Amino acid sequence: MAGTQCCENPPALSSSSGHGSVFELRGLKTYVSGSSDSQKAILLISDIFGTYPFLFYAFGYLGSAQFALEIHQFGYEAPNLRKLADKVAAEGYYVVVPDFFYGDPYNPENKERTVQVWLQSHGTDKGFEDAKKVIAALKDKGISAIGAAGFCWGGKVVVQLATSENIQAAVLLHPSFVSVDDFEEVKAPIAILGAEIDHLTPPELIMQFKEFLSSKPEVDSFVKIYPGVAHGWSVRYNEEDKKAVQSAEEAHQDMLNWFAKHIK
Repeated sequence: MAGTQCCENPPALSSSSGHGSVFELRGLKTYVSGSSDSQKAILLISDIFGTYPFLFYAFGYLGSAQFALEIHQFGYEAPNLRKLADKVAAEGYYVVVPDFFYGDPYNPENKERTVQVWLQSHGTDKGFEDAKKVIAALKDKGISAIGAAGFCWGGKVVVQLATSENIQAAVLLHPSFVSVDDFEEVKAPIAILGAEIDHLTPPELIMQFKEFLSSKPEVDSFVKIYPGVAHGWSVRYNEEDKKAVQSAEEAHQDMLNWFAKHIK
């Protein structure tokens, strides 16, 4: 079950962040960054906030119906996630960040629709099926090597992808809904980046993941717990907090190192 940490500290939002562009990929609105000529791709799967229409937040915080409508026409994504997509793309990857929630991410302002209720419509199994379609589209473009990174909700989807030939490398960042049993059928090299302060996936559980993966020598694995950070630290950080930025960038670099090792 999702805990409160999963819903804390929602990302700051902007309709103009990122250097990439947005288009539809297999029925999913997708932020894309990097050269389409690249033979290597990275799929980033967001936390439960993802992308969604600006209309509600515009009315709630800006008080301007006209401005809200204009922003709603363009949509948006969490700037930190888009910046990360651009950073990954700068390393030579074609990066895709689909909206797996179809414009209906979790809205912490809607007290009548708790995260447990929201998950009934947006389970990770559905995300897994949609992710496979995205990967198929990438392969149709001629891309030969694909990695995937999942944040919170997305971590569960990525570990499911890692159980088949869908991807060549996986990274889970502060994952949610993941159990030791999920690693039983993992085939792709997998890295798990966990937070010291995480009630959803605490360090004790991360270490159980590490112990289990160590019993599978045929699967390359990397497990790290970052000190002094909480669930969501790699994408939901305050840019004015230098220590938070440093911790996030450390996780980003570890992720990039993992992909560089396995996505060739």
